[in-house]
Amino acid sequence: MILCLDVGNSQIYGGLFEKDKMLLTFRRNSKQGSSSDEVGIFLRTVLKENSFDPTLVKKIVICSVVPDVVYSLKGACQKYFGIDPFVLQAGVKTGLHIKYRNPLEVGADRIANAVAATHIYPDKNLIVVDMGTATTFCAITAKKEYLGGVIIAGLKISMESLESKTAKLPAVEIIQKNEALGKSTVESIQSGLYYSHAGALREIVGRLQKECFHDEKAMVIGTGGFSYLFEKEKILDVIIPDLVLKGLLLSLQMN
Repeated sequence: MILCLDVGNSQIYGGLFEKDKMLLTFRRNSKQGSSSDEVGIFLRTVLKENSFDPTLVKKIVICSVVPDVVYSLKGACQKYFGIDPFVLQAGVKTGLHIKYRNPLEVGADRIANAVAATHIYPDKNLIVVDMGTATTFCAITAKKEYLGGVIIAGLKISMESLESKTAKLPAVEIIQKNEALGKSTVESIQSGLYYSHAGALREIVGRLQKECFHDEKAMVIGTGGFSYLFEKEKILDVIIPDLVLKGLLLSLQMN
């Protein structure tokens, strides 16, 4: 079995694969300062609690946007699984042509998403929208050229900013809204979060279509924890929640 781990700013998103079949997904807070023992015990426990034998894990692959967590995670893999993990980073094979001015700046999670997207939809122009702590947009041509992208504050960051920077505005549940008008403070915040993000999605996707593909239709793929909230807006052509994990598995196979 193969364990894939995506370390984000808020959570570690994990997936267990048997060949190409996904058996399990799980999440854990990716707080900095966690020891290798904490992480290792968690990984073994989550597998055991879902009736999988940790000793059957033969390979582990990691991508991370939180460098401080990688050290503990690598230590956990070595101590609790006896495996030196493969880390998706600059210099490994991805099959992509990175057009960033400095390719080292591209987040490993964005690369993993692009690897999976180009595998699932070969010979298509693609826009990948990953809605997590930040919302990122990546433009990839049918020739597997990673052109670049856009990064904006995600829904949770926006909500926490309102809460922390104002005296009376509370934290709210982030939900899909069917109408813009709010009739309470909570509803007004929820509406503002939802429709401001929907507007940003529509505007940025539209601009990328024009700038990168000259209005030739690109497949728009949504992924990340908040992507399903915007399904009814018809901005995203398809939603693949585990895109990054599939990209990690493919990257491991390439290397």
